Amino acid sequence: MTEQIATTDSRTEFDAKAAESGQQATERYQENHRVEIEVSTERVNLLAVEVLNSLADTIRRHKVSYDEFQAVKGWLIQVGLDGEWPLFMDVWVEHVIEDVATEARHGNKGAIEGPYYVAQAPSLATPATLPMRADEAGTPLLFQGTITTVDGTVLPGATVEIWHADSHGFYSQYSPGLPEWNLRGTVIADEHGRFQINTIEPAPYQVPTDGACGKLIAAAGWHAWRPAHLHLKVSAPGQQLLTAQLYFTGDRHLSDDIASAVKPELILSPTPVAGGPGEEVTYDFVLDPISA
Repeated sequence: MTEQIATTDSRTEFDAKAAESGQQATERYQENHRVEIEVSTERVNLLAVEVLNSLADTIRRHKVSYDEFQAVKGWLIQVGLDGEWPLFMDVWVEHVIEDVATEARHGNKGAIEGPYYVAQAPSLATPATLPMRADEAGTPLLFQGTITTVDGTVLPGATVEIWHADSHGFYSQYSPGLPEWNLRGTVIADEHGRFQINTIEPAPYQVPTDGACGKLIAAAGWHAWRPAHLHLKVSAPGQQLLTAQLYFTGDRHLSDDIASAVKPELILSPTPVAGGPGEEVTYDFVLDPISA
């Protein structure tokens, strides 16, 4: 049965502002990703020098002027003021980090996390229906599958964290007027490693364009669109966490995603539900073991 949840914000999701969602993304990052690692002086020197030398090479090759330099400096300051560093890094850098980090895996392909993850979404037993408004717009979607190890062993009790935009392209906790956990949940697989999740199909959306990142997009003549997608984090004891985005066949932005995160293995092809409304799709997850 659909969990009906109300909103107390008098604004609507269409009132979302880049600076507001950017600050929220920055705060979430600081809450969820405090990483403290030991990095040698040699490693820091290697990476910092290569990045700075690459920047210097670009400046020299393209004869960057002082006015251009000052404009970029001001833009970098504004990215921080708008709280959009998580958006900038996730849209234009994370896909390369993800490729490098997961290149040795034998299980499912992954994808970027993106800036809109929120930890500790409500725990739901399978078959589950994500929290949503009573009048939630969109095409109903049954998303189901099985979670196994690379040798085919099923993983009972594995968890599927799922979150996605609504049918207008907005995320709860990053747009006003949406219930706190709208279209977010942590689904627990059954004793056979199976999960069933009832939700709605998300819409394609533009990354925020009224902030600093939007100014870069406009100045460079790019588009700001991401194809519709489901976000997932799939985990089980002894297995590596899989972070993924799953897309939908036929989306016009599969080939030119601004975040460069689409992979052929991540594209879903839902089919109509027999004798019922909406669509369904089966997608199985294969997790790699944690290295000893």
